[in-house]
Amino acid sequence: MFQKILIANRGEIALRILRACKELGIATVAVHSTADADAMHVRLADESVCIGPPPARDSYLNVPSLLAACEITGADAVHPGYGFLAENARFAEILKDHNIHFIGPKAEHIRTMGDKIEAKKTAQALGIPVVPGSDGGITSDEEAHRVAAEIGFPVLVKAAAGGGGRGMKVALTAEGLSQALSTARSEAKAAFGDDAVYLEKYLAKPRHIEVQVLGDGRGHAIHLGERDCSLQRRHQKVWEEAPSPVITPAQRHEIGETVASAMRKLNYLGVGTVEFLYEDGKFYFIEMNTRIQVEHPVTEMVTGIDLINEQIRVAAGEPLTLRQEDVVFEGHAIECRVNAEHPTTFRPSPGKITHYHVPGGLGIRVDSNAYQGYSIPPYYDSLVGKLIVHGKTRDECLMRLRRALDEFVVDGIDTTLPLFRTLVRTKEMAAGAYDIHWLEHFLAEEIKGV
Repeated sequence: MFQKILIANRGEIALRILRACKELGIATVAVHSTADADAMHVRLADESVCIGPPPARDSYLNVPSLLAACEITGADAVHPGYGFLAENARFAEILKDHNIHFIGPKAEHIRTMGDKIEAKKTAQALGIPVVPGSDGGITSDEEAHRVAAEIGFPVLVKAAAGGGGRGMKVALTAEGLSQALSTARSEAKAAFGDDAVYLEKYLAKPRHIEVQVLGDGRGHAIHLGERDCSLQRRHQKVWEEAPSPVITPAQRHEIGETVASAMRKLNYLGVGTVEFLYEDGKFYFIEMNTRIQVEHPVTEMVTGIDLINEQIRVAAGEPLTLRQEDVVFEGHAIECRVNAEHPTTFRPSPGKITHYHVPGGLGIRVDSNAYQGYSIPPYYDSLVGKLIVHGKTRDECLMRLRRALDEFVVDGIDTTLPLFRTLVRTKEMAAGAYDIHWLEHFLAEEIKGV
């Protein structure tokens, strides 16, 4: 097992990793920018190192500074969390060159799955169903029109690198395809330094379903069920739940075993998430995230399995002791991402939290690094924290979530809490009758009615 882990991240995920390390008896090192000097994980870590000024490129993305922090503190492993360098294959290789363990997958798997075109080819070769589309990158408008004619409109133009909805455009007709290609390429080049794009069939009303996997790099891998992440705004997840309201136990077993089997063939190491669009009873692979996910707590709540703990153990070379039959799904869990944003305009709202009170009681979990008097910095993601609620049934979970949202107090800044208080009382959310486009339509109607 590792002796000392450097946590190369910030915010709630840094605190989540720190807590797992403490429960494993592993010493921790917090790194931070000057803007995060008073962060909770910095206060609680065994050691802390300032790695630069607020801009991420000068601190959390500064590989020489992170290496220096490892050398200064004697850390023998780095946990990247999510975002920043979590899916940077070169960073994993550099750490290996310096005899420091990267708590994540092998660099080759990060690299393959980080390129959406290669990821799709790999998934197909491993027996995972994929969305109909181009076999690789689109090199010309002529090729795009040919592929689109074969799979049928509407089509989705997607950046080969990156994610988060950037470099992603819908072409409803042949007339709009050239413009969609041009815009997607420009966005992809600006965001990722790579203007490669590819085409996929655009599904009208799909759900976004992702399957959590865990492997030990030795051919042993299991799945931990699915999460439904269909409630999205601008391709960003807002609300996640497990299990999905629309997936049957038989479907869960089938797609879960398909994914777990693929990970065994790949000798996949660590945690990962295979993401699908789901429509009319069929799953279509869209990407794989080779890291811990923001929404991992809902899986932990319904399985009782500590994913960060398992991630650290297999990265240290321990075999995966969990078998598929050990994974038992109990009850229902929902996570709401509470952001420092205006609840209808989504304008960022950094600033000082003047009052802070989190809900409690049976089945309530809050993952957050916030506290009364803490200032949300303007330089990073706006996530204040995650409210995760568990119940024996989905109905019980929703009732508990309503109560928890009413108890949650964050004053001094705007947050998305009012949005969730509205959503949890809609008939569509009560019925689980939503798709990836539902929230944006709902918000458009809400704003129109104001």
